[in-house]
Amino acid sequence: MAISFDLTGKRALVTGANTGIGQAIAVALAEAGADIALAGRSAPDETLALIAATGRRAVDLRADLATIAPVKDLVNDAVEALGGLDILVNNAGIIRRNDLADFTEEDWDAVVDTNLKTLFFLSQAAAGVMAAQGSGKIINIASLLSFQGGIRVPSYAAAKSGVAGLTKAMANELAPKGVQVNAIAPGYIATNNTAALQADETRNRQILERIPTGRWGSPEDIAGAAVFLASPASDYVTGHVLAVDGGWLAR
Repeated sequence: MAISFDLTGKRALVTGANTGIGQAIAVALAEAGADIALAGRSAPDETLALIAATGRRAVDLRADLATIAPVKDLVNDAVEALGGLDILVNNAGIIRRNDLADFTEEDWDAVVDTNLKTLFFLSQAAAGVMAAQGSGKIINIASLLSFQGGIRVPSYAAAKSGVAGLTKAMANELAPKGVQVNAIAPGYIATNNTAALQADETRNRQILERIPTGRWGSPEDIAGAAVFLASPASDYVTGHVLAVDGGWLAR
């Protein structure tokens, strides 16, 4: 049997695809043949143009994923716009930094609600569509902090650890219905969100010294893993958290 990474005819919903990792994933899925619905708070103009250049369809579904209110409508809108839904990529997320003693309830709730609660209920809505058709792929974006504690990011570490556990829990329940659920845990990726770390000479050196491959990752490094997990090539992979970190966790 030929191994296929072809996504021709598939329909994907990608959250937080304006820039960085989400954008790279959305474009890579389109290059593999999928049509894409993009969900976020602001217009993903650049991502729309990049997908149009692949010859695939892309639609802009504006949604604030800080709460679960738009979740069911978002899935329904994606199904209506694309004619169905085969792939969900839960990429949208936020981070707040502060010392443990000074961390506020507001910052805790904002991060956990966006990164974990909304992710679950969006997956729940998408899973209903996928289970009914007997197939589908849910890909969650976890983090190295799904495995480690980090520093000054307690709500983010808690939420991303929760994403890892939730990925496994959903995989167990949805596998018999033909739906695979996996997660990607990015390492240090060169994006706008990490620009300050890259510009800090000392911190940048410390990070690179820890990474066996000796470089920051690119959003495209994550996109390749997403195409694999969205494709028929991964049909026997579920409940897995794939670290794409240049060897950081192996060090």
